[in-house]
Amino acid sequence: MAVHMDKAAVREMIARRAEREIESGFYVNLGIGMPTMVANYIQADKQVVLQSENGLLGIGKFPEEAEVDPDLINAGKETVTAALGSSYCSSAESFAMIRGGHLDLAILGGMEVSERGDLANWMIPGKMIKGMGGAMDIVHGAKKIVIIMDHVNKHGEPKILKECRLPLTGKQIVNRIITDRAVMDVTDEGLVLVEVMNGWTIEEIKDSTEADLKVDPALYEQAR
Repeated sequence: MAVHMDKAAVREMIARRAEREIESGFYVNLGIGMPTMVANYIQADKQVVLQSENGLLGIGKFPEEAEVDPDLINAGKETVTAALGSSYCSSAESFAMIRGGHLDLAILGGMEVSERGDLANWMIPGKMIKGMGGAMDIVHGAKKIVIIMDHVNKHGEPKILKECRLPLTGKQIVNRIITDRAVMDVTDEGLVLVEVMNGWTIEEIKDSTEADLKVDPALYEQAR
């Protein structure tokens, strides 16, 4: 039986789980929206550098009201803080870091992910957008791509599909998906369920996933 949580609690849970993907020494890009929350949960003993494609290397936690600097923003135009030792650069230099393969990890949001690791996260046809942003560069430049998202949309329809229906950001680039219900890995053998979030069952997750979903045998052992 699923545990019902309010939206804020669900987002915090996903962000906290995503933080576990970050290792000390990593250079990390956090996408706009829910991924930016991950910065608030990075453990103090981890030496991590957060990069924003608009030209800030060394993002700190979200500012308290007294700390807000309207001139200091991330790529999503959210106000941020600069960590000790941070540096500023041009967008061209920032994208050179991304395209040069210097990011260890990118944690991004997703609208849809296919069972092969295709990602759609940059537009919905017919809706006004300001531009494609940097996601297309990031998904091909970072060494590992983790997508955090709701498992289903507001209509209760699966967002993890056999084939993405929305315009693609990148093909076969997702390594791991973290949702409010599960953690799944994209492998050469297909999509594999590796963790079940508290309150959900394996069958409930399979029923709410359109993509073919294999189950890590260790999960069946844990369920006994």
